[in-house]
Amino acid sequence: MKILNDHVTRALIHAPMGRDAAVAAAILAEASIASEVCPSLDVLTSLLGESASFVVITEEAIRNADLKPLAAWVEVQPSWSDLPFIIVTHRGGGPERNPAAARLSEVLGNVTFLERPFHATTFVSVAKTALKARGRQYEALSRLEELREGEERLQTALLAGNLGTWELDFANNGLITSDVFRGIFGRSADQALTYDDLIASIDPDDRQRVLTAIATTKGTGRDFQVEHRTVWPDGSAHWADARARVVSDRLGQPERLVGVCSDITNRKIAEAELVQLNETLEDRVFKRTRELEQAHRTLLDEIRQREVAEDQLRQAQKMEAIGQLTGGVAHDFNNLLMAVLGNLDLLRKSVADNSKAARLVDGALQGAQRGAALTQRLLAFARRQDLQLEPTDLVALVSGMHDLLAKSVGNGVHISYDVPDALPPVLADANQIELALLNLVVNSRDAMSDGGAVVVSLRRADIAATTDDLGAGDYIILGVSDTGLGMAPETLKRAIDPFFSTKELGKGTGLGLSMIHGLALQLKGALRMTSRLGKGTTAELWLPVTGAVKQAEPVSEEASTAGSGVRARILVVDDDALIAMSTVDMLEDLGHEVYEANSGADALKFLESGKEIDLLITDYSMPHMTGAELAESALSLNPQLPILVATGYADLPPGSGIDLPRLGKPYTQAELASQIAKALAK
Repeated sequence: MKILNDHVTRALIHAPMGRDAAVAAAILAEASIASEVCPSLDVLTSLLGESASFVVITEEAIRNADLKPLAAWVEVQPSWSDLPFIIVTHRGGGPERNPAAARLSEVLGNVTFLERPFHATTFVSVAKTALKARGRQYEALSRLEELREGEERLQTALLAGNLGTWELDFANNGLITSDVFRGIFGRSADQALTYDDLIASIDPDDRQRVLTAIATTKGTGRDFQVEHRTVWPDGSAHWADARARVVSDRLGQPERLVGVCSDITNRKIAEAELVQLNETLEDRVFKRTRELEQAHRTLLDEIRQREVAEDQLRQAQKMEAIGQLTGGVAHDFNNLLMAVLGNLDLLRKSVADNSKAARLVDGALQGAQRGAALTQRLLAFARRQDLQLEPTDLVALVSGMHDLLAKSVGNGVHISYDVPDALPPVLADANQIELALLNLVVNSRDAMSDGGAVVVSLRRADIAATTDDLGAGDYIILGVSDTGLGMAPETLKRAIDPFFSTKELGKGTGLGLSMIHGLALQLKGALRMTSRLGKGTTAELWLPVTGAVKQAEPVSEEASTAGSGVRARILVVDDDALIAMSTVDMLEDLGHEVYEANSGADALKFLESGKEIDLLITDYSMPHMTGAELAESALSLNPQLPILVATGYADLPPGSGIDLPRLGKPYTQAELASQIAKALAK
């Protein structure tokens, strides 16, 4: 069983044909995901509930089955619950080409289709995404329970109603109390109640907590609020709820504590004390009416806050799930492109004398490089983009892009600039900022099919207090405004959603603004957008000011010449045979002596054999032993061994425990040669 947010859970599997169920359970077990195989739909339906993390069903198992009981459960599941279903289909069995699959989505709700054939890592990735989504649902349940508990406490406080007043002088601990207050502590109206008497009447287990709260309020000026037990002179135990605020003198120094207290043990005693106040019925009704009106307003505010919190939670769950899936897809795609680009790079050398073949290879390379650019956009959305951060002068950056931006918008659009002479630098990746600016300007151009105007601006702003999307501090704002069609509020809300686009089919991926949003979050900034239909759109990229100074990179003659003509002994480790073969071919073409291993264990055996090598190049993501674990073992054998870690992700995962040079997939032969030269020069 797996524990998610204090819930013990397991996945349910219904795949009665062949060995599908056993294979699925085994794959999940390797990924530390508990599961239970259900021999029939009836058994599956009976096991649904809070303990089910997600459901795996094969398409053939439910093709002709009666889904009414299952659909009925889905229909009546709690509002916080949206149980994920993973439907394993044959190729082409997804909802895009299969109406039956689309109907399954309508019946089961939260459905992910996984087409055969698929790799085990893909199945685990989809399962973990579903598991994370279920965890968010359990978190939502906890939040809802907390909200309900808060509402109950609020109702309790409102129903208490009868309050006693009290005033504590900090100078001499003089205590002035009302009759009701003294009654809450078991004293009569004419019975004295000093500060020492009050503290002595508090239950010994709560006394220090109350004294600490009074001292904290006096020292910080924060409101005082404590619930504690009190013992009456007759020995009976009661509860009191004391609240107060600090009153300061003319010099701003804390002078006294003034507040109210209610007896939360027996509200009828409080009502009897109110009767003793000898007020008219009309006054009491008027006062009670005002309390009820205030309670009603407070309750409405609580409801509105809860609805906002639920909306934000649902949006966060959706974006997190899409981000995880997108980042995983980009990683796998980078691995595929690695084999394609590496082999095409070598093939281009072989056909250099054949112009037609060279043209065809160049075309294939350009297509593969466009695929690599797409993975960068996907990684940017998933906030896994590789950023080369350095102090960046945005004034110089924008000035250097004038010609490019002018060519991008064409003759029908007038572009102008509102940029000061100088601004402080920001810590950013200049290439990614240029790409983001170009993307925003092109978006503005596309929104003005009949021509218009675009203004690129830079300004500085100060955020005094933390907001929903920005921390306090100084920011540089890169803005792009246009006079285009603008967007309705509903469209503006979805503008940064991945794959959402208002452009015609084939004219946009829907990833541009998602990429910029992801970039802004990586840089600890924000993307803010405003728009009105018929009035145009303004997009602002807020980036924090940095005090760092850009350092000139020293030119190392050794680094520039290392590896050029030097024959090195290199061990290549990658569990993917295609990638390993491509890398070995590129290295041999560079003149190096290359050894190959297809797992961390094989590589470790090679190193322990005593055979000397000059460099280790290892993939990070490998089963049983990761590249980081291999590197750690290799360095224990040879602390001076240079190591390069190749990965399709932008950064090594947190907690990898090792700091090594990274070789980003996909890489070309030239990039590989450059990294080898740097590694061997150190």
